[in-house]
Amino acid sequence: MSEKKLKVTLVKSVIGTKQSHRATVRGLGLRRLHHTVELQDTPAVRGMITKVAYLVKCEA
Repeated sequence: MSEKKLKVTLVKSVIGTKQSHRATVRGLGLRRLHHTVELQDTPAVRGMITKVAYLVKCEA
């Protein structure tokens, strides 16, 4: 049984954003602009993506 994955890409710079939003981006594993990571589709990850939705692009 394969687990659902989400592809998350940082599309906007974290410069000038709230400290908590920067921490959330780092918590998602994103390091630099246009960096993409694959994460498990969990409620916690979904909440983090929602918090910084204006900085990231998410694909199923």
